[in-house]
Amino acid sequence: MKILKTFMAVCLLFISIGVTAQNDKDKQVISDAEKAKTTLLEKDAGLEKFLDTSAGYVIFPNVGKGALIIGGATGNGVVYENEQIIGMSKLMNLSLGLQAGGESHIEIIFFETQKALDEFKEGNFEFSARLSAVAADKGVSKDADYNDNVLVVTMPKVGLMADTSVGGQKFTFHPFK
Repeated sequence: MKILKTFMAVCLLFISIGVTAQNDKDKQVISDAEKAKTTLLEKDAGLEKFLDTSAGYVIFPNVGKGALIIGGATGNGVVYENEQIIGMSKLMNLSLGLQAGGESHIEIIFFETQKALDEFKEGNFEFSARLSAVAADKGVSKDADYNDNVLVVTMPKVGLMADTSVGGQKFTFHPFK
């Protein structure tokens, strides 16, 4: 009986450590997302109109991308609806083609309509191959517009990779309870 109680105590300890680690990771991503939002607005204040009028948006503060013929990208993000954080998202991409390099960038996805946001929240959202991103720069937002109720804005942080394609990106959504 003593062994069973010890085993249960150890299991509870591991579960609580796992939950705390996830919460700490989420808190760090949320903090990074807020900093990324500030950075994007400093680069192009016109993005404020999309923050104010969209049904929701996702900020991926650190998307890592690398390629040498075969490429991949990954990042964790924060999902906002009505300016409130409602959950977390994971971005994944695998590609094949003439490509080389690596970079880290900020990516924000605006959803023009509630329907577009709801489709994302279903948890199996994927961009079409023809969708591309708008590179954040001073004044670029004045001409930016939604494509199929979605607008993607990216801003390079470090690295060198000439590619604004976001087609093929897949996302998962994990709501907060």
